[in-house]
Amino acid sequence: MVKPSTSHTSLGIGSGILAGALWGLVFLAPELTAGFLPLQLSAGRYLAYGLVAAVLIAPSWRRLLRTLTWKEWRALLWLSFSGNIVYYVFLATAVQQGGVAMPSLVIGLLPIAVTLVGSRDRHAPPLRRLLPSLALSAAGLACISWQSLSSAGIDSLPGLGCAVGALVSWTIYAVNNSRWLGRLQGVSGHDWNLAMGVVTGLEALLLAVPAFAGTDTGHSSAQWLHFAGVVTSVAILCSILGNALWNVASRALPLTLMGQMIVFETLFASLYGFLWEERWPTGLEWAAMVLLVGGVVACARAHARRDD
Repeated sequence: MVKPSTSHTSLGIGSGILAGALWGLVFLAPELTAGFLPLQLSAGRYLAYGLVAAVLIAPSWRRLLRTLTWKEWRALLWLSFSGNIVYYVFLATAVQQGGVAMPSLVIGLLPIAVTLVGSRDRHAPPLRRLLPSLALSAAGLACISWQSLSSAGIDSLPGLGCAVGALVSWTIYAVNNSRWLGRLQGVSGHDWNLAMGVVTGLEALLLAVPAFAGTDTGHSSAQWLHFAGVVTSVAILCSILGNALWNVASRALPLTLMGQMIVFETLFASLYGFLWEERWPTGLEWAAMVLLVGGVVACARAHARRDD
């Protein structure tokens, strides 16, 4: 990977922050569609993502078919499954079982996982320089895990487990997507995202059968329209716009710093969650957020020392 310039780094950080602000909205969707199953949320969101992506990519479709080989399409199949389908089923379940704040802060552990993987890449700072950042992120996760268990007891364990499952699946996606973007030729990050949307939509068709066939018909027409509006809004704001911004950041930043950008999804999701729940953060939640931000600052300093 080519060592990024200062302008590229600024562009990447700005894009990562904006992507986090949009992705934070994902955590509200399960609360806005109470009564619908997590599987239905995942299928509905990604069917909408696929439809919107298909419309937007239509003018470039023939060129992409000539440019992308079977190897790239196979990668898109795997990235779509791990980073979209599996991730959102886990996330929606975690939110419905544990509220918005807990899973949003658990996802804050992503910087640790992504940074550890990225520390082996070329131009990455030595791992010893990244240890303060990793320690701060781990301490933040410990705070929110303790908060979750102490407030809800053993009943919060399933939700916490699903949040961890979402963390693992999205780590796999973030690392592999960043590396694919680094070696793609002749394909923009936006087109890559739209192609992934088409693939995700096709995969969501397989989810639609168990998600909607034979389900309880107790929902009214107004509830189904509300559900369609929420999943379509999430598809456009989070999957189309958010993913496009994330791909810009992925091409501009090294993987070790890229992982830290995920903290902004955590912070914005937490903010939206506290507003939704109409409460202030608890002491442990404040501590978790401060520690997670401290991890970003420590990582940025480690990269700055590397550039000097």
